[in-house]
Amino acid sequence: MSNITSIDKEYVAGTYNRFPIEISHGKGSEVYDTDGKRYIDMGTGIGVTAFGIADDEWKNAVVDQLSKVQHMSNLYYTEPCARLAKLLCEKTGMSKVFFGNSGAEANECAIKVARKYAADKKGKDYFTIITLENSFHGRTLTTLAATGQEHYHELFCPLTPGFVHTPANDFDALVKTAESNKTAAIMIECIQGEGGVLPLEADFVKKTAQYAAENDIILIVDEVQTGNGRTGEMYAYMNFGIKPDVVSTAKGLGGGLPIGAVLLSDKVKNVLGFGDHGSTFGGNPVSSAGAISIVERIDDKLLAEVKSKSKYIFDELSGADGVEAVSGMGFMIGIKTKKPAGDVVKACMENGVLCLTAKDKVRLLPSLNIPMDILKEAVAVIKSACAQ
Repeated sequence: MSNITSIDKEYVAGTYNRFPIEISHGKGSEVYDTDGKRYIDMGTGIGVTAFGIADDEWKNAVVDQLSKVQHMSNLYYTEPCARLAKLLCEKTGMSKVFFGNSGAEANECAIKVARKYAADKKGKDYFTIITLENSFHGRTLTTLAATGQEHYHELFCPLTPGFVHTPANDFDALVKTAESNKTAAIMIECIQGEGGVLPLEADFVKKTAQYAAENDIILIVDEVQTGNGRTGEMYAYMNFGIKPDVVSTAKGLGGGLPIGAVLLSDKVKNVLGFGDHGSTFGGNPVSSAGAISIVERIDDKLLAEVKSKSKYIFDELSGADGVEAVSGMGFMIGIKTKKPAGDVVKACMENGVLCLTAKDKVRLLPSLNIPMDILKEAVAVIKSACAQ
């Protein structure tokens, strides 16, 4: 056991079952442990390092901002915060942005927007948020309540009231749930990431969006993991041809620094007024500068490459020895293996590839710009690990 490992075990809260690897440095899609062993990173910090490790353009943007001002309170204007908000609105057609620190905080804000809108328009008893079974929306008490997986709830009850869950892809059940509650919002992930990398059916998504619009119910799309180029579009909802009222995002937005964002449509852009919400570090200049360098580079050319490389992964792994099914979209991929997923991940790790799991699947979240030669090397290792 290394000194760092022993210090971590003694002093860091035991909330993570870490792999026995101590990462020391890396570049792009390659990282190295303290013994000098090389790994191809197919997890990107759970979809965070969008352009890989120590990306030069991201690093330069961050260091340049650090030399100017690392933080000011939101009592003052700063250029990176304003520029990032403008960029996000231009790329999505949304109208305003609220910045926080994380995905869970972004979802908290989205929920507050929906409840305040409904209270103002319909009355204070319209506060119920409908989410889907098998969803995941965060680890705060409120976003746990929103999460449609009971095993996340067991240790922390009572949770925030006002959330009901309905089966994914069952539109009739969703309508019945909405009509039997005083509903403020419907909150979905277009791909259920922690639930097993399961895309929703397009027909269900479109019908849900239409129903929400017709009944003045706020449609929230959680893009914490699916957003910022991950699925081959800027945001996953764009694959389904819908326009949400509220979009939450985080993870890949910051490229490696903490930042969350809530994108507000014209319908809800003025719901939150002075004093209704806030965040000490929201829109931090350094995190925002890093995010600008990410968002500016997510263009049509890059998104086309994500789709093309995604097709390569699907083609290589679908029907491969030991692979039962491949699900997902873009660079958010789940592999159902005949072996236990944990065993496959371990074998990959031993052979220099870092993967993740999601439920009973191996999960891949490579950097958006992973070079093709490195991707092919990683896929070959994954195929070998899956084979029986």
